[in-house]
Amino acid sequence: MYEYINGLVTNIYPAYLVIADRSGVGYKLFVANPYRFEQNVESHVYVEQVVRENELTLYGFIDENEKALFNKLINVSGIGPKSALAILANGDSEGLVNAIANEDPTYLMQFPGVGKKTAQQIVLDLKGKLDDMAVSVGMPASKAKTNQALTDALEALESLGYSAKEVAKLEKQLAANHDTTDGYIRSALKLLVK
Repeated sequence: MYEYINGLVTNIYPAYLVIADRSGVGYKLFVANPYRFEQNVESHVYVEQVVRENELTLYGFIDENEKALFNKLINVSGIGPKSALAILANGDSEGLVNAIANEDPTYLMQFPGVGKKTAQQIVLDLKGKLDDMAVSVGMPASKAKTNQALTDALEALESLGYSAKEVAKLEKQLAANHDTTDGYIRSALKLLVK
C-alpha cells in the first residue's frame, strides 16, 4: 500500500523510529537499524506494510534494495518480518547475497533465530532469485544475470499465483530467448497451460 514516506524523524528507539509527515501524522516504522537515521532530520524512508491476522505493521528501509531483500526473505518458510530485519541489521547486503549464491548456510547461521535448517531453507528458496540484486549491491555483473525483463516476468508470474517451483522450472527455457517482459510472460503462460 505504501511505497515510501518523506518526513521528519522525530523519535528513534532500539527497534523502531517514528517519522512524521507534513500533515502531522507520526508513523511507527520497524527498521533493521534505527540508528542509521538521524533524529530531527528530514528523511526519505521506503516502507513495506505487512498484514497478519491480528497485526498491521509498517517496516522501514534505507533504500529500495533493502526493501526488496526484506520482501524476498519474508517469503522464505520460517522467516518472519522480525527475523528478516535481524538479518538485514548488519548492513552487509552483499555478503548476504553472496552467501546465498554460494550456498553458504554457515554465514546465514550467524543471525539470531537462524539455525541450520532455516539457513538451508533460505539458500534453497532464494538461490537464483537474488541475481537482479547482485548488481545493485556491488557484485560483478559477470556473476549476476542482467536480464531484468526475465526477472520481472518471473516475479509477475509468482504474483499471478504460480508457485516458485513452477516458475523456476521455466526459467532456463525462457532465458534461451531474449524477449520483453510481456513476451516472457506470454511464453511462460503458454508453457504453464499445456
